Amino acid sequence: MHIEKYIPDYLTDDFSMYLENMTSLTDPENPELLSTYLANLFTPLNSTPLLFSGMVDQLAMAITTKIKIDNKNLALLGLMDEPSWAEVKPFVGVHTDARACITELMEHAEQELKIAVLLIHFYKCYDATPLKAAPDNYEKVDDYASDDFDENY
Repeated sequence: MHIEKYIPDYLTDDFSMYLENMTSLTDPENPELLSTYLANLFTPLNSTPLLFSGMVDQLAMAITTKIKIDNKNLALLGLMDEPSWAEVKPFVGVHTDARACITELMEHAEQELKIAVLLIHFYKCYDATPLKAAPDNYEKVDDYASDDFDENY
């Protein structure tokens, strides 16, 4: 699988919220917490598809378990520039119990659905390992070894 190190500018804010939410619900002491929450989040969305209008991170969480993304081929689009829904759609499969809801979202909230799908894609392909700091090429200075102290301080 292709590992992403950078998130496109058009997704940065929403991805940050999505990542924070998903990470906060990942609990090693309660491994079912995240899956239970995601399943419970989809239930109200299924009955009211526009429930998370304006909350793309919540929409992404609600549909996370209901769609399957062909991450490998979607990554080939070069997603640093925002793609259209028509470009993204062929790489998205929808679970049968979510088809009516996703269809409603495609008709009335296509942009938010597209962003939610891209959030899920980047979350599954994102390497959250902090980047290593560049080596420090400056000479190490031991402040206490210096004779340059102000004795009148």
